[in-house]
Amino acid sequence: MTLFSAATVRRLLANTSSSSNFLHYARRHLSSTTPVSNFDKLGCIGLGLMGHGIAQTAAMAAAKENIHSSIIAFESDQKFLDSGRDRIQKSVDKLVSKEKLTSSQADALMGKITFTTDRDALNDTDLIVEAIIENMDLKKQLYSDLGQQCKPETVFASNTSSLSITQMAEASGRPDKFVGIHFFNPVQIMKLVEVIKTEHTDPTVFDNTVKWVDQIGKVAVKCGDTPGFIVNRLLVPNLIQAMLMLERGDATTHDIDISMQLGAGNPMGPLHLADYVGLDTCLFIMQGWVNDFPEERAFVVPEMLKDKVAKGELGRKSGKGFYEWNGDRRGDPVE
Repeated sequence: MTLFSAATVRRLLANTSSSSNFLHYARRHLSSTTPVSNFDKLGCIGLGLMGHGIAQTAAMAAAKENIHSSIIAFESDQKFLDSGRDRIQKSVDKLVSKEKLTSSQADALMGKITFTTDRDALNDTDLIVEAIIENMDLKKQLYSDLGQQCKPETVFASNTSSLSITQMAEASGRPDKFVGIHFFNPVQIMKLVEVIKTEHTDPTVFDNTVKWVDQIGKVAVKCGDTPGFIVNRLLVPNLIQAMLMLERGDATTHDIDISMQLGAGNPMGPLHLADYVGLDTCLFIMQGWVNDFPEERAFVVPEMLKDKVAKGELGRKSGKGFYEWNGDRRGDPVE
């Protein structure tokens, strides 16, 4: 049985309307439910940019290695469900055309996935990976609902890139069975996956999740619930510092970027990368950190970034940011 720490009990008591509610919570969720060692039935919530890639990657492993009997791909809206299915199908068809998959392997991959708008289909899954919009209130409500409807053994995992895993875990009603699983875009290609634990996470649940990441052909790195985890915690402040240099007039866009390419061996400069990621995304992440961790001196939002986002200059996606863009082709720096 997984026990709560004293600090966790105090937090739960503070967040419940009465001690009787907490006791009800404890009786239900502190019962001796042994974590499953293999995630046979997988649930994927959200089939957008990241979610469809997660479902496809898991289905590929399931078809080749039989690690999943089935994958439940859920979207609440039929339009988004159809869009997600089409994205996976097109990606699989491309692999067939490049002779990286046979037609029979492609059929087996697609056959592993059940596409549905019925959330009850997730009730008996062993692991659910969520990849919905980066909105904490929406995620908390989703996990609160899932915590009530799914079997007690189901493990929840959020693909968030910057939000607090701990807050979602506590909202779920089963914080011991909650982890972060942060994939990188494009999921089908990028090998790295950050696996995040909180102070509540059952060690067995965490180890099983790391094992699952390995089983689907990815490289897992372990991290605590720190803002941005490993990659974004190191990367985003680097992008911000480049913006601050430009804002102060210390160097030009070209010179900042070429310096980091030729001097540090980076494949692209920080302002180029910020444009590629999306300036609105950079602002969303850093503003969230500033709000949540006001004492952290590394977290600051440049006025230049606010101004560009306000004007709709979001980088590659809008055609203009720190550079001019024509689709995916980068042009000259914006003067």
